[in-house]
Amino acid sequence: MNIIFDLIFYGVPQTGDTVMSAILYYFSTVTSVLFVVMYLHQLIYLIVGSCVHTKIKHPTPDDVKQHKIGVVISARNESKVISNLIDSIRANDYPQDLVTIFVIADNCTDDTAQICRDLGCVVVERFNDKLIGKGYALNYFFTKLHTEEEFADLVPEAYIIIDADNILKPNYITEMNKAYDAGNDMVTSYRNTKNFSQSWVAAGTGYWFLHETRHLNNCRYLFHTSCAISGTGFLIATNVVKEFDNWKFFTLTEDIECSTEYALTGRKVAYCSTAELYDEQPITLKQSWRQRERWAKGFYQVFGLKGWSLVKAGLTNFSCWDILTTIFPALFITMASLIVIPTCMIISACMQDWYSFFEALKALGGVFVPMLGLMWVVGGLICITEWKKILANPFKKILYLLLFPIFMGTYIPISIGAMFRKVQWKPIEHTAAITMEELQEEEKLQELSLDDQIKLMKKEGEKNADVEKDAQSDGENADVVDDPNERDSA
Repeated sequence: MNIIFDLIFYGVPQTGDTVMSAILYYFSTVTSVLFVVMYLHQLIYLIVGSCVHTKIKHPTPDDVKQHKIGVVISARNESKVISNLIDSIRANDYPQDLVTIFVIADNCTDDTAQICRDLGCVVVERFNDKLIGKGYALNYFFTKLHTEEEFADLVPEAYIIIDADNILKPNYITEMNKAYDAGNDMVTSYRNTKNFSQSWVAAGTGYWFLHETRHLNNCRYLFHTSCAISGTGFLIATNVVKEFDNWKFFTLTEDIECSTEYALTGRKVAYCSTAELYDEQPITLKQSWRQRERWAKGFYQVFGLKGWSLVKAGLTNFSCWDILTTIFPALFITMASLIVIPTCMIISACMQDWYSFFEALKALGGVFVPMLGLMWVVGGLICITEWKKILANPFKKILYLLLFPIFMGTYIPISIGAMFRKVQWKPIEHTAAITMEELQEEEKLQELSLDDQIKLMKKEGEKNADVEKDAQSDGENADVVDDPNERDSA
């Protein structure tokens, strides 16, 4: 970025007497200009999104029609968490006679299907070890529902797609219905994290999804461009599902593929800020690595399928340009820098051209230091604007904010590996069996003042210390051996 300021205020600087220093300068200039051109709009999103949180305006707010909604859950061995999700759907304030819960038990080997049947859901079981992934499961389900006579009476006006580990807030379906009734055939929602405090890895993903929600989709809707659906928590009209051949999206990121196809038709995905769900994030780096490697590979797949179409459409349709810059990430520019700059350093050192060597070192710092700072800014703004939404104590919010740039930095090796590795969809075990009632209790804690939260943390710490002390004392007593020789001598 400093190259840009140099060009604006000082003109073209001297590049030294060596070819290597000239190469470094012009390479840094080109990559900096490219970065600004591609991502300036996201900087605007970041600033505006931190100040404004938009809401969908219904043309007749006092006369909202209640539509028949189908809630679709694609589940694979989710017996530990899916009942809590279904309970939260049943607890929604939307008329339950207008809600049908569909569960796709996809290659399940546990009792997920039976649990859902017992809870009154319509269960469709699928077994296919060749075509693996959520896209195939959804296509199988929608094709069955829309073509087989036995399901004819169950077809709703719109579907809400959610993951088995989610929890819906009590007004979720009501708010999504309002957005649909306002004329939006595809709507995404506010995605929060239910296990934010479990680990810095879960918090890293949680911070990023809040960034996507508050800064990206919020501003996209505000500026009348298309938002992007993100795996879970979105509504899609039945007629759109049928138009897309009962969900013809089979890449590893079928959500982005669908968003891309929708934008290419000139339509826009809306954002409903008042419909909030809680999502479970991976808690270990290994799980998160595997998940994000799949996302990275999926982005490459979508770019390969739709990249040129997005480039052409992006000249007149900003939504397509926005999606293009999402699936053609800044990572490619970073990767180019990681190849060219270290190569220049090695050649300069071999030639004993120390001026060029230190210029290359400075250029390398110019890549990573702003990136680190930007991630702190992104996380910091989220921490400020969504402070009460983040379900964690103040200490963990700040600690995980400090670790957020490290989490995001792992995307570099992840994305590089995804370019060369064969990546397949693999399930991630969900174990955070948290109920809506527990989340509501946690929400109440977030409404307390900072001083009260800190006092509560101290009390919890003292209580845990007492429990640990008692446990240690009990363990020591259990270790005392009753010596029969001592008893006899007594």
